[in-house]
Amino acid sequence: MIRSVWLVAGSLALAFGTVGIFLPLLPTVPFLLLAAFCFARGSERLHNWLLSHPVFGPPIENWRDRGAIGRRAKWAATISILTAFLLAVLFGAPMSALLVQVIVLVGVSVFIWTRPDG
Repeated sequence: MIRSVWLVAGSLALAFGTVGIFLPLLPTVPFLLLAAFCFARGSERLHNWLLSHPVFGPPIENWRDRGAIGRRAKWAATISILTAFLLAVLFGAPMSALLVQVIVLVGVSVFIWTRPDG
């Protein structure tokens, strides 16, 4: 039963990560990391497949081995962050919400850009 929960969670995380490749506001790598984590507990075969996948594997290994984020991923995240903030402004979010968003998004950006390049 627990193994099935890990498999479902890993599959959902992989699905979200895959969608994130095409939608700029949805992060890819965090969902891939979550999928790898879940698959490691639910299926050795799926975990190995994910790590050896030519698209999904390298970002996971870069993060696992060196805490690295690829330059393209950093730029994609930055553009997504700016887009999310601009949408909040355009839709008239209250100033208090914008302030919280600025604090969080600046923190996320600093974290992303201080990681080594993958």
